[in-house]
Amino acid sequence: MQAQNQPDGSVTSTLIPALKEWAIAIEALMHGDMILLLRKGGIKEERGRFAVQHQQVVLYPTYEHQQPHLVKPAYQARITPVESGWHPREVTLTAWAEVSHLFQLQGAETVAALEPFHLWNNTFVSDRLKWKPKQPLYVLLLRVHALPSPCTIPYRNEYGGCRSWIGLQDVATTRLTHGQTVLTDKEYAEQVQAIASVIETYEPDAPRVQFSPTQG
Repeated sequence: MQAQNQPDGSVTSTLIPALKEWAIAIEALMHGDMILLLRKGGIKEERGRFAVQHQQVVLYPTYEHQQPHLVKPAYQARITPVESGWHPREVTLTAWAEVSHLFQLQGAETVAALEPFHLWNNTFVSDRLKWKPKQPLYVLLLRVHALPSPCTIPYRNEYGGCRSWIGLQDVATTRLTHGQTVLTDKEYAEQVQAIASVIETYEPDAPRVQFSPTQG
């Protein structure tokens, strides 16, 4: 994982790129229940649109917006709702991931057909499609790696806000390398093929990107 540029143009080796996602979703990714994330872009995204800023990222758990009524029954009891604006004093990181594929979808039928591949329910998916309806729904496929050991860092105010990407401080880069992949090469390839096949069936012309594997 590479250092990030600071707002003043300087570079710090302690700033690690991270992708924010619901804690329950990261748990599902860690268990190999899914490899897929859905994105529209947060309020504070550049130009209000989602974009893959980094291919290799730490998965940063969030809690404020995850709600039991937005996920499938099997996951509902594992979510404890929190008040708006709440955040933990410390955040425990358990995984990092490589973004392997990105799809841009427009059709509700396509998104509905992907229902078996993620933990969200129809209410969540419908809300995502209705928000910024002129923008596509982005589907990310992630090759997830469990960290050799969990890494706990203090919460910082700059980690908050409706944005997908943040730069983490207080993290030693050496702790965020290697780690066991959650799925084998064969298992991951099969999941990718199954998802791509659904998208090809419903939206054969959907824009897509397949990223080259990162080195190191």
